[in-house]
Amino acid sequence: MKSLPRLISPLLVAAGFLLASSALPAQEPFKRDGQPDPHYEVPAELNLSYALAFALDNNFSIRQAQERIRQQEGVVVEVKALRIPHVSASGNYQRNAVEISSTGEDRTWGMSITASQIVYAGGGVTASIRNQEIAREAAVLALQGVVDDALLQVRTQFYTVLVNRERIKVQEQNVELLRRQLQDVKNRYEAGTVSNFEVLRAEVALANAQTPLITARNDYRLAIEQLRQVLGFTTLATTDAAKIPEFIGTLEFAPVPYDLVSALSTAREKRSDLQRLQKLQLAAEQGVLTRRAAYKPEVSLFSSYAWAKRVGSDRFNDARDGWLAGVQTSWNIFDGRATAGQQVKLTYGEAQLAADVDVRRAISTVQQSTELSDASQKVVAQAEEALRLANARFSAGTATQLDVLQSQVDLTTARLNQVQAYYSFNVAVAQLRRAMGLTDASMAQSK
Repeated sequence: MKSLPRLISPLLVAAGFLLASSALPAQEPFKRDGQPDPHYEVPAELNLSYALAFALDNNFSIRQAQERIRQQEGVVVEVKALRIPHVSASGNYQRNAVEISSTGEDRTWGMSITASQIVYAGGGVTASIRNQEIAREAAVLALQGVVDDALLQVRTQFYTVLVNRERIKVQEQNVELLRRQLQDVKNRYEAGTVSNFEVLRAEVALANAQTPLITARNDYRLAIEQLRQVLGFTTLATTDAAKIPEFIGTLEFAPVPYDLVSALSTAREKRSDLQRLQKLQLAAEQGVLTRRAAYKPEVSLFSSYAWAKRVGSDRFNDARDGWLAGVQTSWNIFDGRATAGQQVKLTYGEAQLAADVDVRRAISTVQQSTELSDASQKVVAQAEEALRLANARFSAGTATQLDVLQSQVDLTTARLNQVQAYYSFNVAVAQLRRAMGLTDASMAQSK
């Protein structure tokens, strides 16, 4: 019987080592004494590779799925026990009224040891074992699906932290622009070239810019806490309660074309949920064989040795003893009807269709985010040039302060749109790879 570590090593062990090898060298180990340690210290720096490797060991959904695999392993051991002889021991001691005894004794006792072995069960034992082995393989594939979903959550949430960090930078740049603009207007007011109204307008614009900056900082803090949750990071160290690591990484835009036919084919080949349903379909077929075997006779060999109280004696060494052996058979003449696993076949067909739709939808989303990212780059360049011209015209007296403020608002909006487009692109690519079955674990094994 294959052990649990051998079954899931292609999924977790290789992925864990490969991901951990690319993590930051100064990080603490993920486990202590082979178990997840709930007392980690918050690292000084955190990158995506380390976050993914940490989640493999500590994400609660992954750990629960691993426990279900161990439970399935126990079921296989229990079913395989039908192939080996069963040995049982029994004993009894009884006190009774002499009037109802057929031997005139007021007490009886007896002991026996019996061994039995099934020699024929219509193929039911073999089918049951094969059924449970396939079910175990399906459970491993279910674990892979849990791992894939958990790592996708980690990657997406890590991107969420990065995008909120970039939003803070954009809002800080906006505040700094408005602060310089206010100072410039104050200088002009002191020189007598503008009115106090222009100063008031600049002060209002600067004050209004504080609200989105405060909101962006709060969104950043909340994103970090959500990342902590999907990582499974729990710590009781009060000194680390307010510590925030430096997140290493940026949201990059590197468009890659995807072929629809190739993506659909890859999804049908590599998606763990489809592979799991295939295993369940095979298990259902073995279950039909098991139920059909119930219509055939079951034959067992047995032998036993027994000790019993001898009439007129209470001494153990004076007991009656002896052996017996024989053949036992049973046959369920009628016990219902076995049904084929047609429902599993229909479920598999439905899952295939859903996988195709997932891939098509993901490719469409990647295309949309690619177009938005490409367009946002041009808009930011245009907005920066518009702001430069507005400042130049304002300095020359051919534009108003309102023109400058509007140009600054347009530039901030363009930068925020670019940050959001880059975030959407990276998340869309990750979701497409998940829809195709090319997840972080498989990516790590291919490096």
